[in-house]
Amino acid sequence: MRKYVLLTGASGGIGQALALHLAAKGYHLYLHYNKNEQTIRELRNKLEPFGGEYIPVQADFTSPIGYKSILPHIFSLDALIHCGGKSHYGLLVDLKQDEAQELFNIHVLNPLMLTKELLPKFLTKRSGNIIVITSIWGQTGAACEVAYSAAKGAQIAFVKALSKEVALNGIRVNAIAPGAVDTPMMEGFTQEEIEQISFDIPMGRIAKPEEIASSAAFLLSEESSYMTGQVLSVNGGWYT
Repeated sequence: MRKYVLLTGASGGIGQALALHLAAKGYHLYLHYNKNEQTIRELRNKLEPFGGEYIPVQADFTSPIGYKSILPHIFSLDALIHCGGKSHYGLLVDLKQDEAQELFNIHVLNPLMLTKELLPKFLTKRSGNIIVITSIWGQTGAACEVAYSAAKGAQIAFVKALSKEVALNGIRVNAIAPGAVDTPMMEGFTQEEIEQISFDIPMGRIAKPEEIASSAAFLLSEESSYMTGQVLSVNGGWYT
């Protein structure tokens, strides 16, 4: 029987790569997006040859109750991947209250509450898989990304705590912490800045979205059946 995965942030660079990778492995997908409906339409066209169910679900995670829009659309569920997010650059002294609130709504509050509401579906089956796509900056922090680093650090704490709470129920909870990835989130950097970042990474390049997707597929698989509460650092050796 095919399994159903809810993928938040499916219209993003990593989200699209995840959708394609998982569809190729036979998963049915709920594809969450906020504003990028056209991107989801194009993604579904790419997914169609795999022959699964690919259900678009719209929800605005900038709102503290955005997660509620997703709940009526979710029926069968075997895994939940939190992949939605946005970056924020600037000095902490320049951070506005609404910017900080939005970051935490997107990265912390909505994922936490969405997981809380969907957890009974896993508890009933006594099985389930939850993955959070966090960030290298949640592990080590970044100057000029203090609020973003704090939100990503909170995601890691969430994963470690929840994994202990639900382990005896057959539910695994893990995270992936990418470094720099070739997605639209990097568009704010100049070519010179990207070259400098690549120079600082021991492997000498930034990651491809597909490399993050394959790591998530591993965490979903039985090959990682004894892993929970872990953070996979997929960063080319940038932070070890």
